Amino acid sequence: QVQLVESGGGLVQAGGSLRLSCAASGIRFSGYGMGWYRQAPGKQRELVARVYIDNSTYYDDSVKGRFTISRDNAKNTVYLQMNSLKPEDTAVYYCNANLIGRGYWGQGIQVTVSS
Repeated sequence: QVQLVESGGGLVQAGGSLRLSCAASGIRFSGYGMGWYRQAPGKQRELVARVYIDNSTYYDDSVKGRFTISRDNAKNTVYLQMNSLKPEDTAVYYCNANLIGRGYWGQGIQVTVSS
């Protein structure tokens, strides 16, 4: 059974930092591209950042220079370090594991940034 479990969300003031973690089980973690998505109220889910199996990364323009995605294959965990948070970063953040033709989602975790 595949499980992706997010942690580290919460309430933070604008300008603050949070680190999200996503622990994976039931998959060969090192073979999956891992990503973080977010969904704000009334908006579609959007890709925030992705780390590929070769550790290359992609960031949405809205988070470049503020967020850092990383993975630890020994711990089957992907991280999202979020700095200089803004109120518009408020959303439910979802972890995603992706392999061609196969994808899995975590349950989501709330991040709220107050102004």
